[in-house]
Amino acid sequence: MTLAEVLLAAWRLSAAEKLQLIRILAEDLDVAEEISPLEPFKTYDLPTPYDSFGAGAVLVEALKQSNQFFS
Repeated sequence: MTLAEVLLAAWRLSAAEKLQLIRILAEDLDVAEEISPLEPFKTYDLPTPYDSFGAGAVLVEALKQSNQFFS
């Protein structure tokens, strides 16, 4: 069965059946170890642009050089 066929069949389901299908697929993905390198209950540090003033200065300089926003 192709993905297109599965989607056509899924669109014919009732709302309750669609939710049940979502739950079944989510549970299936949850047990697949190779789907996510993240570990449960572990904290991960993610870099963000907050307090990255150097990055802002580089962006302003690039905008100045492009002459699109500054004269």
